[in-house]
Amino acid sequence: MRYNVYSEYLRQRYGEKVYKLPVSLPVTCPNRDGSCGGGGCVFCGEIGAGYENLPASMTVEMQIAANRIHIAAKYKAKKFIPYFQNFSNTYLPVEQLEQYIHEACQEDVVSIALATRPDCVNDKYLEMLAEISQSKKVDISIELGLQTVNYHSLKKVNRGHSLAEFLDAVLRIKRYNLEVCSHIILNLPWDDELDVIESAKVLSAMGVDQVKLHALYIVKDTVMADWYQKGEISLITKEEYVERVVTFLEYLHPEIVVQRLIGRAPEKNTLFTNWQTGWWKIRDEIEKTLLDRDTWQGKRCNYLNGSAVQKFL
Repeated sequence: MRYNVYSEYLRQRYGEKVYKLPVSLPVTCPNRDGSCGGGGCVFCGEIGAGYENLPASMTVEMQIAANRIHIAAKYKAKKFIPYFQNFSNTYLPVEQLEQYIHEACQEDVVSIALATRPDCVNDKYLEMLAEISQSKKVDISIELGLQTVNYHSLKKVNRGHSLAEFLDAVLRIKRYNLEVCSHIILNLPWDDELDVIESAKVLSAMGVDQVKLHALYIVKDTVMADWYQKGEISLITKEEYVERVVTFLEYLHPEIVVQRLIGRAPEKNTLFTNWQTGWWKIRDEIEKTLLDRDTWQGKRCNYLNGSAVQKFL
């Protein structure tokens, strides 16, 4: 492959096929309850991103067991990654989070992924997670929703944090030898190719372990849906999105694992999703473009480690 594919990374790291199991916790977001803002991000619906999640009223163990049955039968997987996916999963008392993580540490679990916000990353929580990781021999990855390095765009989407909080969170996570995955939306209405390139450069310079790319989808009954219906924002074409992904990959450090090139959401919940095209078709188009142009992840990653003086060395 012309980029560092997540499924292959998992197979090499753990010796066989590994699948994520979505888990819901009874949590919210500081950008919803007034701690740092209200109403949440303008693109986020009432249920967050957990369209395939089981209800948070079920215990962690029950959710893992139910999802394991489905995933194991369908994909023949024997090792799993519980993915605490919806809203901000470190936005709760540290003792409560510790209990949930212990419930997820089961015999066939090789890693645990926690989706959260940069302003919900704290040393006390990281210390607890690092101790569990070492004692239970399980990897732990923190998935941070950044979306863009353009702090003007972050303000417009009402993220409730800036780029600085993301940088701080990554540095802290790295001190505890935990993994970092960053979520990036490559087609926010206010971003251009320079923002795409700078996003790849910042993630590379910060040494994140993984990245998850999204194409913006418009969720019904959100602030962004209102803007979209009124014609106040416009989205780039599918072809332009493919171009942005290719450019992003060219500037991205070759060792960063790419969890996915495009996201997905059910059409019944959205006004716009992936140009009404199957996500796998867009993925295939991106991969074909990389091949046709004889380009690859990291081809233009020549800007680190004092690039201007390298000619003297």
